[in-house]
Amino acid sequence: MDITFLITAFTTLFVIIDPIGLTPVFVALTQGHTRAARRAIAVRACLLAMVLLTAFALFGEALLGFVGISMPAFRIAGGILLFLTALDMLFERRARRREDSVDEVPDPSVFPLAIPLIAGPGAIASMILLTDGAIARSGTGDTGAMVLAFGAVILVMCLVVSAALVMFLSAAIFERLLGKTGINVVTRLLGMLLAALSVQFVADGIRELSLIG
Repeated sequence: MDITFLITAFTTLFVIIDPIGLTPVFVALTQGHTRAARRAIAVRACLLAMVLLTAFALFGEALLGFVGISMPAFRIAGGILLFLTALDMLFERRARRREDSVDEVPDPSVFPLAIPLIAGPGAIASMILLTDGAIARSGTGDTGAMVLAFGAVILVMCLVVSAALVMFLSAAIFERLLGKTGINVVTRLLGMLLAALSVQFVADGIRELSLIG
């Protein structure tokens, strides 16, 4: 496998998943959880993201096509769900829910951490494209080379998601530096950014659907 391609793949996934940028989001989404609960949430989110990205690398668009979902439609749906999370962060709805139900603190490991923040439409599309590119470089006639190429892309993805896990596990440091007031400010700023990102997902999906149509 070409080392240049692996570096490109790592850079692409690192920029799209953005482990550093996700860390303050993780802090905001896990306010009120104990340190052990945060660790469990971080591990679950990253493991689930790895499984999902591997599945899409294996089956690609065929997986969505099997249930009649196009990638643009998936992008729009992810954007809408992310927008709802952004509203929660902007208006402190998550905090109010915790006050109403002390014993039932929301678990963000599946949504929105694993989906769509880590394994979002961009990461899924990148896995599909990178896998196809790696297999094409290996040559379609050599099964062993194709398996090696696929494994290399999966390894790169696991490294990037593992970097996100390390950042999540270090989230307590960021929380101590920011303090309660800083966390509240960052939560609202990130809510705005997530809202903008969700609108971008929807806009991209609509544009892709119009091009297909």
